[in-house]
Amino acid sequence: MNVLLVMIAAFVGYIVMYRLYGRYIGRKIFMLSSGAKPPSVELEDGVDYVPTKKEVIFGHHFTSIAGTGPIVGPAIAIIWGWVPALLWVFVGSVVMGAVHDFGALIISMRNQGKSISDYTAKYVNSRTRFLFFLIVFLELWIVIAVFGLVIAIIFAMYPQSVVAVWVEVPIAMVLGYLVYRKNKSVMALSLWAVAIMYVFVLLGPYMPIKMPIVAGIPATGVWTIILLAYGFIASVLPVTALLQPRDFINSHQLVIAMTLLVLGVFAAAFGGHLEMVAPAVQLAPEKAPAMWPFLFITIACGAISGFHALVSSGTSAKQVRSEDDSLFVGYGSMLMEGALATLVIVAVAAGIGMGYTTKSGETLTGVAAWTTHYSSWAAAAGLGSKISAFVDGAANMIMALGIPKQYTLAIMAVFVASFAGTTLDTATRIQRYVLSELFVTLKLDFLTGKYTATAIAVGSALILAFATGASGSGALKLWPLFGAVNQTLAALALIVITLYLKAKGGFKWLVAGIPAVFMAVMTLWAAVLNQFQFGSAHNLLLQAINIIIILIAAWIVIEGVIKFFQTDDMSDQDAEVVTVA
Repeated sequence: MNVLLVMIAAFVGYIVMYRLYGRYIGRKIFMLSSGAKPPSVELEDGVDYVPTKKEVIFGHHFTSIAGTGPIVGPAIAIIWGWVPALLWVFVGSVVMGAVHDFGALIISMRNQGKSISDYTAKYVNSRTRFLFFLIVFLELWIVIAVFGLVIAIIFAMYPQSVVAVWVEVPIAMVLGYLVYRKNKSVMALSLWAVAIMYVFVLLGPYMPIKMPIVAGIPATGVWTIILLAYGFIASVLPVTALLQPRDFINSHQLVIAMTLLVLGVFAAAFGGHLEMVAPAVQLAPEKAPAMWPFLFITIACGAISGFHALVSSGTSAKQVRSEDDSLFVGYGSMLMEGALATLVIVAVAAGIGMGYTTKSGETLTGVAAWTTHYSSWAAAAGLGSKISAFVDGAANMIMALGIPKQYTLAIMAVFVASFAGTTLDTATRIQRYVLSELFVTLKLDFLTGKYTATAIAVGSALILAFATGASGSGALKLWPLFGAVNQTLAALALIVITLYLKAKGGFKWLVAGIPAVFMAVMTLWAAVLNQFQFGSAHNLLLQAINIIIILIAAWIVIEGVIKFFQTDDMSDQDAEVVTVA
C-alpha cells in the first residue's frame, strides 16, 4: 500500500502545482496575452508554421520531449534509491523543468518561433549565440545517432513491437490527410487510428520480426540506417502530414499506457503483490559515481532537460496557436512527464520485484530480483538494461489486471519505441532548423535549404553511428558526455530565460534564476568530475570534447552574469524582431 500512496501523493502534487504555481508564472511572471499574434499565425506556411489545437500540439510536444528519456534516466538513477530519485523528479519538474520548458516556448513565440540558440544573441550577445549553437549541435548530433540505435535495440529485444510501430506511420498519414485535407474530426478519427494500431499491438506476439544480417551489417546497424532514413523523410514533410497526427496517436498511447500502469499499481497493491524492493536510499552503490552531482544529470527528462528547450523553441513554438495555450503545452507537458517518470520509478523499484527472469532462465521475485538486475552500476548501465527494467516491471504490474504477459510486454515495448521514434524525427527537424539558422548567420545561404540542411543533419549522425563499425553503435562512444551536455544546455537556457525576465524589471527573474544557478553548479561540477574520470581511463576523445564543453559553458555563464548586471528595464523588448530568414 505504501507504493500506492506514493503514486497518489505525487499525482495530486502535480495537479495542485499546475493550478497554483503554473498559473501564477503564466499570469504574473510571463504575463500571457490572448491578443498577441503567435508565429504560427503570423508566419503560417503549411509546412513548419501551422496554428494547431492545443490538444494536438500538446500530444506532439509531450511525445517529443519524452521519448525514452523519462524511462532511461530514472531506471538507472534508482540505484541511489527510490527516495532521492522521486524527490528530484517531483521538485525538479515543478520548479525547474516546467519553468524551463514554458519559458523557452513563450520567448520563442515572441521571437518569430526562433530557436533558443538563435534568440540568445538578443538577450545575451552574438558571441554567446555562436557558442550556444555548438552546444546545441553536439547535443542533437548525439541524440539523432543514439535514438536510432535505441529503437534498434528495442526491436531486437522485443521483436513483437516491430509491426505495430511501423504500421503507425501509414495510419498517421491517413489520419493527417483526413483531418487537414478533408476537415474530419481529429478526436474521433484519432481514436479509430489508435484502435487499429492496437489490433497490430495485440497481433505482435504472433508475428515478431527479427532483422537478419544484411550485407554483413548486423540487425542493429540495419535498423539504424532505416530509422535515420525515416528521420530524414519525416523531418522534411509538412508537420500536418506525419508529425502532428503521429504524435496525437502517441498521446492517446500515453493515456492508455499510463492508465494501465495506474490501474496495475492499484490491482497489484490491493492484491498484496506490490512492494518497494529497491532501497529507499543507497549512497554508495558498487562502482557508481557520487549521487551528488550525478543524480541531477542522470535523471534529466522527468525533472529538467536541455533537450526540451530545443523542442519548445524548435517545433512547438511554430505550432502553438495562442499564448493562452502555451502554459498547457509548455508547463503542463513537463508535469505530465514528471508523472510518467514517477510511474517508471514505481515500475523499476517495485514492479520488477513481482517477477524477473535472469539470462540463465531463473525466475526471481522480491528484493532478489531487484538486486540481481542492479547488482552494480555497470550491470544496470546499458541502454538495453535500462529499457528492460521498465518494460518488464511495468508488464508485471499490468499483469495484475489479468492481461497475459505476452500482451503487456508488447504494449509497453510499442509504447517505448513509438515515443523514441517521435524524439528521433523531432530532433532531426530541429537540427535542420538549427543548421539553417547557423548557415544564415555565416552567410552560407546555399546550405539553408530544407533538404540540404536535413541531409547534413542525418549524414553527420550516420557518420557518428557507424564510426566504430557496422553495428551502428558509434554514438555510444560519446554517450558518457550526453548527461552533462544536456543538463548544461538546460542551465544555459535558464540563464537566457533569467535575463529575459530581468529585463522586464522587478524580481520576476528569480523563478528562473535560482534554478539556473543550481543547474549550472551541478552540471559543471559533474563535467569536471567526468574530466578526471576520462583522464584516468586515458580516453583522449572524451577528454578533448568534454574540456571544450566545460570552457563553452563557463564562457556563457560568465557572459550571462555580466549581462545580468548590465540589463536595464526593457519592457518593450518583445516588440523587437529577430530578422533571420
